[in-house]
Amino acid sequence: MQIQTKSGRWIHMPDTVEEARINAGIAADPDTWVSTDEEFARARPGSEILPPHIYAGLVAMQQRRARGRPPIETPKVATAIRFDADVLAGLRATGKGWQTRVNDAMRQWLAAQHPSP
Repeated sequence: MQIQTKSGRWIHMPDTVEEARINAGIAADPDTWVSTDEEFARARPGSEILPPHIYAGLVAMQQRRARGRPPIETPKVATAIRFDADVLAGLRATGKGWQTRVNDAMRQWLAAQHPSP
C-alpha cells in the first residue's frame, strides 16, 4: 500500500508479510530490547547520573545546535501577484529559478525608474 503526504511524496507502507519480516529482523537483533516496567521505574534523568561538567556540556551542545535554515540578512517576503496565464506559463517555461529571475528583472526595472544620483 502507498500513501501520499501533504507535500505530494509517496510513501510505501509494508503489507502484513513484510511487516512480519521486519519485526522478525528486529527480534533477532541482539542489540534490540524492550525495556521492562522495572527498568523504567529505575530510570533517572541525566542530570542525576552524569558528572555535572559532562551534563552541563551536553546541555550547552543542545542549546547551540541550530534548527532549520540559518537566518539570512534580507529574507524574501511572500506575496501574491496575478499574471495573465500566458505570461505565467512563459515564466515557468524558463525552468527552475524563474521566480528569482522575475525578482531580478523587477529590481532592474525599479533601478531604471529611480536611478541613483
